Amino acid sequence: MKNLEYNIQIAASKQKVWDTMLAQDTYRQWTDVSWPGSRYEGSWEKNKDLRFVSGEQGGGGTLATLTEFRPHDYLLAKHVAIINGDGSEDRTSDAAKGWVGTTESYTFEEHNGKTNLKVEIKTAPEWADMFDDGWPKALEKLKEICEQ
Repeated sequence: MKNLEYNIQIAASKQKVWDTMLAQDTYRQWTDVSWPGSRYEGSWEKNKDLRFVSGEQGGGGTLATLTEFRPHDYLLAKHVAIINGDGSEDRTSDAAKGWVGTTESYTFEEHNGKTNLKVEIKTAPEWADMFDDGWPKALEKLKEICEQ
């Protein structure tokens, strides 16, 4: 696994950054710059599954379980399957084995009315370029939305 880290400072409270990052409408806005058509299905709650999918119906994606969830402070998602275009879950193919076990964590720390957001990802090396290309742009968009 490769460890990746992305950081950004946003001139907004951590509650606003958290809410903006995770609300369905604004989630679609900030992720769209890097992963067009991205959305999630499910709820942001500890031990719940979230389906991260692309496009409208028929888009593939990933299935993650929220293993840690402290509102406005921290969350950790562990990817447990890939989602095929037909909506079925795949945990055993070679493609799935290269993705299952990837983790994403988000840490929100507020200082003097500004929030430092840290995104940490542990993934197979073959996914690093996608994250390195996508996360900085997505975080800049999130910052823009939060600071409006």
